[in-house]
Amino acid sequence: MQFWKKLSQNERQERIQKALNENVNFAHDASLGYPASKLDGKVFNSDAPFLKDAPTLQTYIANPNHIGCHTLGTSEKAFKGTQEMEREVLNVLAVDIFKAQPDSFDGYIAPGGTEANIQAIWMYRNYFLYKLNANPSEIAIIASEDTHYSIPKAANLLMLDWLKIPVDFKTRVIDAFSLENTIINAKKRGKKYFIIISNMGTTMFGAIDNPDDYIQILEKHQLTYKLHIDGAYGGFVYPFSNKNCDINFENPKISSITIDAHKMLQAPYGNGVFICRKGLIENVLTKEAEYVEGMDLTLCGSRSGANAIAVWMILFTYGPFGWCEKIRVLQMRTEWLCEQLNELNLTYFREPYMNIVTIPSEHITKALEEKYDLVPQKHGTGNQWYKIVIMDHVEVDHLSTFITDLKATIHAKKRITTKIQSITESTL
Repeated sequence: MQFWKKLSQNERQERIQKALNENVNFAHDASLGYPASKLDGKVFNSDAPFLKDAPTLQTYIANPNHIGCHTLGTSEKAFKGTQEMEREVLNVLAVDIFKAQPDSFDGYIAPGGTEANIQAIWMYRNYFLYKLNANPSEIAIIASEDTHYSIPKAANLLMLDWLKIPVDFKTRVIDAFSLENTIINAKKRGKKYFIIISNMGTTMFGAIDNPDDYIQILEKHQLTYKLHIDGAYGGFVYPFSNKNCDINFENPKISSITIDAHKMLQAPYGNGVFICRKGLIENVLTKEAEYVEGMDLTLCGSRSGANAIAVWMILFTYGPFGWCEKIRVLQMRTEWLCEQLNELNLTYFREPYMNIVTIPSEHITKALEEKYDLVPQKHGTGNQWYKIVIMDHVEVDHLSTFITDLKATIHAKKRITTKIQSITESTL
């Protein structure tokens, strides 16, 4: 690890205080030109005594604006201290976790994974338009049917076709035959440029797409593409639970990655992260933002610097070894749940290195769904799956209680089935 380490509480406080001292202080400085300020002191008391021991909350009160992308060119100098801490976060994620070379990437802390995914598709669309003289009608998005809803949302916003690839019902693996047929048919319809979304942990199943499934077929047909990894859920799990994970920037075919800090990392909402290789993000430069120092290369424009500090605090509180230990604990709890389901001879889906267990709806009653807040694949009619996500607050005691209730439900179903069979046989 080049950038990621564990810091003591005093070291974390000193680092954040140093950053805040380098930012403009709206409480004391005569900063006349900024349409920004600290949080309203009548509502948010900056003199509260507990704040001296809460550096992240101090940052929220200071209210730094991290508009722009701080890995490229210059940025608003009023917030240079906390901007540098955002760069420290990006170095940990891009270099230490996702194996990029130092200074080979651009990125920012986005207000969520949905925006980060849209940012990627927007960037690639413009790359094809500006660099390859593509016509918008020649560009298509390819992603599996299990992909996050931010992808069809991006397709709608950017007026691009989304080619939805089916997956196997039991394994959730992309159907390679359908993928190739879809690509061949798209090519016949005039599609020449493809934006590929490969999932590192799908929302419902935690399934991991193999990027090579896309790469091999696209290159077989000599097509132009850009590959984005949506690791919004799995980005803080899979690289730690699977020592052989190779879904990272060491693969030259991967051009960008999205990670959400407000899921597994337990950062405040909205805390997504967007990272891409150098030479791409310039395609979404908003030239009209002339009053912004540097370049506005993000979809959101103004964004909270406090979110970046919250992510920094979490990463440098745990350090790489502490985070690996946390993921191991969640994996053990997930494995315990799977063992109990195996003993009950119940079918379920679980990606081996992820902490999501998805159970067919036939095993789950309405009472179980409501008692344990199980999330359905589809609200309303036609739902086929419910998922359990083993987050930090989900302990074995909770899972044990669920299994006890599930057993009672199964036994009740068996008794009813047996009784119906007995009645049927007696009437014959």
